[in-house]
Amino acid sequence: MATVMIDLKALGGVKAPAGFAERVLAQAGLTDSYSLFETVLGPVYVAWSGQGVSAAMRCPSAGEFEEWFRKEVGRRLVRVEPPARLAARIEDQLSGKRRLEFDLRGLTPFAQAVLLKTLEIRRGEVRPYGWIAREIGHPAAVRAVGTALANNPIPYFIPCHRVVRSDGVIGNYGGGGPEAKRQILTLEGVQLARLQKLAQSGMRYEGIKSTRIFCFPTCYHGRRAREENFVFFHDEAEARAAGYRPCKDCRPAVA
Repeated sequence: MATVMIDLKALGGVKAPAGFAERVLAQAGLTDSYSLFETVLGPVYVAWSGQGVSAAMRCPSAGEFEEWFRKEVGRRLVRVEPPARLAARIEDQLSGKRRLEFDLRGLTPFAQAVLLKTLEIRRGEVRPYGWIAREIGHPAAVRAVGTALANNPIPYFIPCHRVVRSDGVIGNYGGGGPEAKRQILTLEGVQLARLQKLAQSGMRYEGIKSTRIFCFPTCYHGRRAREENFVFFHDEAEARAAGYRPCKDCRPAVA
C-alpha cells in the first residue's frame, strides 16, 4: 500500500472551508443551530441540536436570543436558514400534534421530569402546579415545580403556559408574562372567563352528572356536556361525598 506524505508546513496557510469549525462543534455536541420561525404565536427564535429542540423564545433580535441562550443553556449558537422540515414540525406541535423531540441536557433530573410531564397536558387544557408535583412523585415540591417551569428553556412547545395555580388563577409565565399566557391559552381554546369565574367562587373541580365523574375544569371529557349537566365542587372530599369518582384521564385525584 502506498504511503501518502503530507507536508503540514505547506498546508499552514490553507483556510478551512466556511462553516467547517461550526460543523465540527455541532458534531461534537458543543454548538446548536438556530433560526427565526414564523408561527401562529408570531416570530419565534428556535435553537436545536442533534438531539432535538433545545430552546425557544420570542426576542426583539437575534443578538438578544444568542445572549439569552449562552446564559441559560451555555452552548454556542450558529444561525442557519430555517429547515422546512423543522418548520412543519413546529407548526404541528403548536396545533396539538407532538412532533418535536427535545434536548434537555444541562437540566436536573427533577426539571426534566417536570417538563416531560407538562408535555402530557393536551392543547386547550390546564393543570395546577400541584398536579405536576404529584404526578412525578414529589407532591410536596409544588414551589420547585413552579421554579422549573419558570426556567423552561423551551416554552410554547413544552407547554408550561398550560400550568396554573391551584386556585385556578392563571399565574405568571416565563414565555412573556401573564398577558402572553392568556393570549396563548385563548388561542388554544381555553375559556378563560369561565375558568376565572370558577376560581373566584372557589370551585376547583367540575362533575358531569351523566357519568358521575369529576374532572379539572377544561378536561376534554366535559367539552361536549351542556352547562346544566355540570355540578361543581370545592375539593376532592366534596366530590367523593357526592358520589363522584375522579376522571382517569385528567386525574384530579388519586383513583
